[in-house]
This record gives sequence, C-alpha cells and structure tokens, in this order.
Amino acid sequence: MSTNGVPTPTDDEHRRPDGLDDATVDALGKISKALETIERARGHLYAWHQLTGTADFELDAAVELLRQAGHKEWAERIERELIGRNVLEGRWTFQVMEEYDDGYYSAFRHTENAVRDDLAGGRRHLFEAELKMKRRTEGQPGHEIGPT
Repeated sequence: MSTNGVPTPTDDEHRRPDGLDDATVDALGKISKALETIERARGHLYAWHQLTGTADFELDAAVELLRQAGHKEWAERIERELIGRNVLEGRWTFQVMEEYDDGYYSAFRHTENAVRDDLAGGRRHLFEAELKMKRRTEGQPGHEIGPT
C-alpha cells in the first residue's frame, strides 16, 4: 500500500520511491499533465505551420485561374501581397516553430525531466499508476495490472 491507502503498482517503474509523499506525487502528476498539454499545443502549432503553408501554395492555383479569367491585376496583387509573405515580422512559420521548440518547449521538457529525476528517481506517471490501481476492479477482465 502507498501512503494514501491505494494498492502499490507492481512494476518498479511506476512504484513511488520510499518516502515520497502524496503532495509530491500529486504535484508531479500536475506537472506531467501540464507537459501533455504543452505537447498538444505544440501539435496545434505544427498544424498551424502546415495549414499556413498549404494555403500559401493554394494561392498559386488561384493566381493562375485569375490570370486565365483575365484578372491580371488581382493575380499580381495576390502574388505581391500574400504569396511568400511573413506570418510574423521577418518570420515564416518554420522560424516560429524553431523558436518555440528551442525556447519554451525545450525549457518545459527539460524542467519536467529534472524535477521528476530529482524527486521521483525519474519515474514517470506515478500519480496515474496509483490512480489505475485505485480504479481498477481486481479480477475483472480488462482491468489487469499490465499486459500478460
């Protein structure tokens, strides 16, 4: 049993180290959840990057159709004002991605790893492992502790 009365996970990788209190396990769980949220945000940022690039290439076809339809001025304006335009001052989306990855994202991952290494011996998902033990039904199919 862990200190909170929940059965202890059977695998060493998810068993809390001796002396690790509930508040610390809860805090590490919240940090892990925050990292998962940052991973989702990063995915959305990559989607923005790809969607923006796709839209830029779609304009090529639109410009060609405008030319064919006799709207040379609009074709030229779109080429001049939109195609290849920076999305932020001096930057295309790949540059924004690189800055995010090298700055905030990298610092977040590094800090999450460091706090987990220092406080829990590097063990991941302690909170979730104990939650699984608490919520599973012993002996019920589909509620096994791990794969067989």
